[in-house]
Amino acid sequence: MSPDEKEFLRLEKAPGRLNAQQTGWKLGFSAHDIPVLVAAKLLEPLGHPAANSPKYFASADIELLKTDRKWLARATDAIQKHWQRKNGLRPGTAGSQP
Repeated sequence: MSPDEKEFLRLEKAPGRLNAQQTGWKLGFSAHDIPVLVAAKLLEPLGHPAANSPKYFASADIELLKTDRKWLARATDAIQKHWQRKNGLRPGTAGSQP
């Protein structure tokens, strides 16, 4: 855990909107997982950002999601499926290829 992440997670009150890095920290995902969750329609950015622009997320929404066990399971499954597709693995196969 980086010093920035530790400091952010210790904040008594988070800012109203979070960037992808902060959203990842709050939810326990990596920053590079956040676009995957957006594409899977499991996270909704604020406003109507262009595809190549930074995305921001409502802190209040993120606080609710981080305590929702079903949502966390769906998000974890979406991340795993994304990397299986990206790495060319069949669902249900173990991680390494020869």
